[in-house]
Amino acid sequence: MIKISLKDGSILEVEKGSSILEVAQAISEGLARNATCGEVNGKIKDLRYELQNDCSLIIHTFQENDLEGKKAYWHTTSHIMAQAVKRLFPEAKIAIGPAINEGFYYDFDVEKPFTEEDKANIEEEMKKIIKEDLKIERFTLPKEEALTFMKDEPYKIELIKDLPEGEEISFYRQGDFTDLCAGPHLTSTGKVKTIKILSSSSAYWRGNEKNKMLQRIYAISFPKTSMLEEYINLLEEAKQRDHRKIGKEQELFITHPLVGSGLPMYLPNGATIRRILERYIQDKELELGYEHVYTPSLANVELYKTSGHWDHYKEDMFPVMKMENEEMVLRPMNCPHHMLIYKNKLHSYRDLPIKIGELAHDFRYENSGSVCGLERVRQMCQNDAHLFVRPDQIKEEVGKVLNLIFEVYQKDFGFPSSAFSFRLSLRDKNNKEKYIDNDQMWETAESQLREILQELKIDFYEAEGEAAFYGPKIDIQIKTALKHDVTIPTCQLDFALPERFDLTYIGEDGKEHRPVVIHRAILGSSDRFISFLIEETKGAFPTWIAPTQVKILPITDEQHDYCKKLKEEFIKKGIRTIVDDRNEKTGYKIREAQLEKIPYMIIVGKREEEGNTVSVRSRNLGDIGTMTKEEFEKKILDEIKNKN
Repeated sequence: MIKISLKDGSILEVEKGSSILEVAQAISEGLARNATCGEVNGKIKDLRYELQNDCSLIIHTFQENDLEGKKAYWHTTSHIMAQAVKRLFPEAKIAIGPAINEGFYYDFDVEKPFTEEDKANIEEEMKKIIKEDLKIERFTLPKEEALTFMKDEPYKIELIKDLPEGEEISFYRQGDFTDLCAGPHLTSTGKVKTIKILSSSSAYWRGNEKNKMLQRIYAISFPKTSMLEEYINLLEEAKQRDHRKIGKEQELFITHPLVGSGLPMYLPNGATIRRILERYIQDKELELGYEHVYTPSLANVELYKTSGHWDHYKEDMFPVMKMENEEMVLRPMNCPHHMLIYKNKLHSYRDLPIKIGELAHDFRYENSGSVCGLERVRQMCQNDAHLFVRPDQIKEEVGKVLNLIFEVYQKDFGFPSSAFSFRLSLRDKNNKEKYIDNDQMWETAESQLREILQELKIDFYEAEGEAAFYGPKIDIQIKTALKHDVTIPTCQLDFALPERFDLTYIGEDGKEHRPVVIHRAILGSSDRFISFLIEETKGAFPTWIAPTQVKILPITDEQHDYCKKLKEEFIKKGIRTIVDDRNEKTGYKIREAQLEKIPYMIIVGKREEEGNTVSVRSRNLGDIGTMTKEEFEKKILDEIKNKN
């Protein structure tokens, strides 16, 4: 018998040589049906993998938060797709077919792009292969035999040649199809229940524009038809929420090839939203003792060599500009500048914490294919701050940062607590070259953040490899309306940069001590936060954020003067107001304002003018009746003040 420690901490005894699938059956029949692969002592294995020694075991299944389980399911389906294509297009050459975060794709070398009819036929053939319930078998070959076996597949030959000498190379066979693959896979094609081809595109082999252009098909699969239906509905919802679509409709921002990819330009409506958000967060910070600074978007390369960004981050930075006897570069982040501001003068222990904030423009060298509207850009405005604290202040100040995050996202923006999860992002201990080299610093920082979360009784999970290069962090994951997890607010603990910049303060003992830096972002970048806000609200912004809060609609030309007077009074009170005095029917203007998602419409006719009243229509509630001008002002100003 061998002992297996399961993820929940329990111990299971099974016979030596049992497969992961048999262990799954021993735990639960339902688990066995949904199991896709296992993780044995940290390594992903097929369900057929035999357990020979005591080990730890995690069984992965197709469930919401189990990406490894989903990827095994989707990778199996990618092989089903490749088999279907080879049956329908025998001359096609197969390249790669990985699982991705949502579904999978496979790249093919074919004479011409796949048509809609081709994709429909491929999908039907995939369904036939699933119905055949072909057994999926793994086998290995030495490198030379593998090259011979794949002699008719040039892309597989190239991949095999790149593998180390002496390594056994694995293949997976299902009926009349065999593919080069490391696995893992399901035990048969019949385990896949429902599939959908989503789209196709062109893609260079290995992402290199010097290589041949291949045809890529994206698809997804699920264990239940209802799950596929839910996903298709979600895709349709995503189209309606797409911030690029809404941004165009509401005239929030534009992009232009003469400016460049990833460099959006804010139109007046979008600029209003951004201005409100930036003033809002700065006011919050001022109340908490932050001091704001302005620093340049350009710096000497030596600054980033000192900070460590040059060694760990230069691939994401724009190229160096040589100017006279200096080498300058656009900054990717603000922390090195803030280190120098702190270092500008001597500090006492009584001065700490010192909180330096900035709305700063940063630049990232993003691939043109990865930029997307406001969500992923090459120039961004970061709501950044650095807190310089004594070691004994870490817990209190991290707690204050987390409280600020709760206040912003839950109280002011109204996200429910159920939408949040907390991730403790740690370094990858098996890939230390990505990080500042200081084991003691990492262990101290990681344990302190872990203790803070535990003491604050915040549920969290840990993720190796997600830390910043200079220290661990708490990432707050927000579940969006489209069921995606996005990270916007973060709180990072940093012992490294104070050391690299030789930052000190004079302690109570009269000696120099090293401060600790807390990096934190609440709204993240203005651009990404606005894209997130657009998609969460579908462009129906809360009244306090909406670019236009009130639209006044005169019924006839005779009310134009009264409406303009109302507009002037509202604007003086801080209510963003416009008048629609076009020669159109009132019903048409109401429908248009509704499509523009303006929070309030005021309809003004002769009766309203004579009575000094307004007839109010709400975006959400429809007609809410007639009230005096003063009553409406109080109503909307209270709503703006309280961020209802």
